[in-house]
Amino acid sequence: MSLLIERSGALASLQDGGRFGVRHLGVTQGGAADWVSQFWANWLLGNPLQAATLEITLGNFALLAETDSCLALCGADLGATLDEKPVAPGRSFNVRKGQRLIFNAPLKGVRAYLAAPGGFAAPQLLGSCATVRREELGGLHGDGQPLTEGDRLTYCGVRASGPELSPEQIPPLFTDAPLQVVLGAQVGDFSGQSLFDVFNCPWTVDQRADRMGIRLLGSVLRSSRQSMISEGVPLGALQVPPDGQPIVLLNDRQTIGGYPRLGALTPLAVARLAQCLPGTEVHLKPVGLQAAQREQRLLLAHWQ
Repeated sequence: MSLLIERSGALASLQDGGRFGVRHLGVTQGGAADWVSQFWANWLLGNPLQAATLEITLGNFALLAETDSCLALCGADLGATLDEKPVAPGRSFNVRKGQRLIFNAPLKGVRAYLAAPGGFAAPQLLGSCATVRREELGGLHGDGQPLTEGDRLTYCGVRASGPELSPEQIPPLFTDAPLQVVLGAQVGDFSGQSLFDVFNCPWTVDQRADRMGIRLLGSVLRSSRQSMISEGVPLGALQVPPDGQPIVLLNDRQTIGGYPRLGALTPLAVARLAQCLPGTEVHLKPVGLQAAQREQRLLLAHWQ
């Protein structure tokens, strides 16, 4: 079972659930930036939720089916077509040998996730095939490089067409609801005005956004802490460099950081932010740790 890449686009990569237990080696997490959509794509085919999927960023990507099979698509709407017929995200669909699946340009969101029966095959390095370009680790060839024209994606599972997600099943990734933030260790070092501004003023997603982090533009935040010893940074960490414009750290972040942190976005908020195009306006909202944990448990219950 295989798919041939005929056009590679800006950035497409193989991503699974990510690498864990290796940050003491300086190796970052990697994995799907919008893990919610990855889970749904795998769920539609009965795969393990963290099986390797194809993460397609911004479109301009084309695949040729070399065998009959069934695929599943979730996440962003990148104007996908199968032999020029639209394929909406949130469903599984059959493909026949010789058909072309094309992702054109973003209509809603940034990253689409394509799953295949059993997951895509790739070398396991430190327990994962997640592609991390900066570390030259993971991916189809194990070297951390994005997928390119001529690459062949293989998978071993066989499945007939599965279900389609109803709107009620899909968590609200594309909404204007504030992104929730669990406050962190250095929150007390920020001025009262900064703490007011961060949760009461709008923020704009900057063009300086990738799988390592997303910069937010808005009010200048001020911290009394002039320097600090670098410490481990979690997924979604909301760190504030000297220019006062916060950066949300994503999957390919560095393992330690020396900027003060207001806190960290919840996992669902990270997935939502990963789907925001530059120029998108977002708002932040503080949430207690226990409330965030309850929300995460409820979210995970979708796949049980």
